Amino acid sequence: MKYKGRFGDYGGFYVPEVLIPALEELEKAFYRFYKDKSFVNELSRLMADYAGRPTPLYHAKRFSEYVGFNVYLKREDLLHGGAHKVNNTLGQGLLAKYMGKTKLIAETGAGQHGLATAMIGALFGMETKIFMGATDVERQSVNVHKMKLCGAQVISVKGGTSTLKDAINDALRYWTANVTDTFYLFGTAAGPHPYPTIVKHFQSCIGKETRRQCLHKLGRLPDMVLACVGGGSNAIGIFSGFLNDKKVRLIGVEAGGRSLSSGKHAASISAGKPGILHGAKAYLLQNADGQVNDTESVSAGLDYPSVGPEHCYLSDIGRATYVAVEDEDVLDTFGLMCRMEGILPALESTHALAYLVSQKGKLPGKTIAVVNLSGRGDKDVGIVEKFRPVKD
Repeated sequence: MKYKGRFGDYGGFYVPEVLIPALEELEKAFYRFYKDKSFVNELSRLMADYAGRPTPLYHAKRFSEYVGFNVYLKREDLLHGGAHKVNNTLGQGLLAKYMGKTKLIAETGAGQHGLATAMIGALFGMETKIFMGATDVERQSVNVHKMKLCGAQVISVKGGTSTLKDAINDALRYWTANVTDTFYLFGTAAGPHPYPTIVKHFQSCIGKETRRQCLHKLGRLPDMVLACVGGGSNAIGIFSGFLNDKKVRLIGVEAGGRSLSSGKHAASISAGKPGILHGAKAYLLQNADGQVNDTESVSAGLDYPSVGPEHCYLSDIGRATYVAVEDEDVLDTFGLMCRMEGILPALESTHALAYLVSQKGKLPGKTIAVVNLSGRGDKDVGIVEKFRPVKD
């Protein structure tokens, strides 16, 4: 079973035996329903009327003038809940409903996936538990409050570094004991098969829309498409629309944290090596003994020591390039986008914008870059204020 769901040498199905029937049930249900007419129609209605799709492709004119080339933003931050996460939670939540499950669990880092799951739990009338590292509960308190308002129980995880990795560990343990009536709504394009495939499918709407919008508004495809990469769901979502367009550069931007040289970062592809975590083989930040390294990033959603297996494969074959930017540059770029465009980008998404700032003066003026603005930064204002207090 561990050889199913492979992207080259990555991915797979490395889980305790007790979870194999649950994952096989999930795989069977996904392939049964994802093209089912009733399922597709219901999901399409919810995507439009509940989530707010399609999202616009916006020309960030002042930011473009600053960097010296054209930057367009795919405005996933305008979706209900404030992030791309609702695409996946609507899809998986509806799948759980069609499977007859009555309870949802999820892990969350920045809180956006947790909030999106809590919203869908309320929408479908399902009991919902959200596992969240204690560190993230503190730094993303606004999203925690929103989850509770939607009726979800937020379980603070205090083990390890008390971040996303540890939240996933506890969620998997809970699911192991409650597989009969509980659906694990996994938040990113990582984890054991079939989750990377399922999450990519439900996030592929981003890439399909963006490709159509570029051809309609610009008359051509962009030169590059960029997205931040933690686990990698928003990135694989937008990349999926351009994988066959070889002239379009795909750039994933990881969390360089304080710096790659200091080891205080979360850049799995840029600085990791293959290993197994949370049921899949992928690039993993680990020490010489194979123990998982602690990670650090100013953005909770990228604070994860591994990455989705398809990103590993795309990196190995050279179809996508993965780079890292540091916290200081991210914080600077957050302020820049606020002042120049009146847009508060999530710190996760700001990593991709910060990379474009680093390319100022290096690219031709006719270059067109599309950034997946995967979430809005309301949740991050307190963090930014801590490091970059606003002067009167």
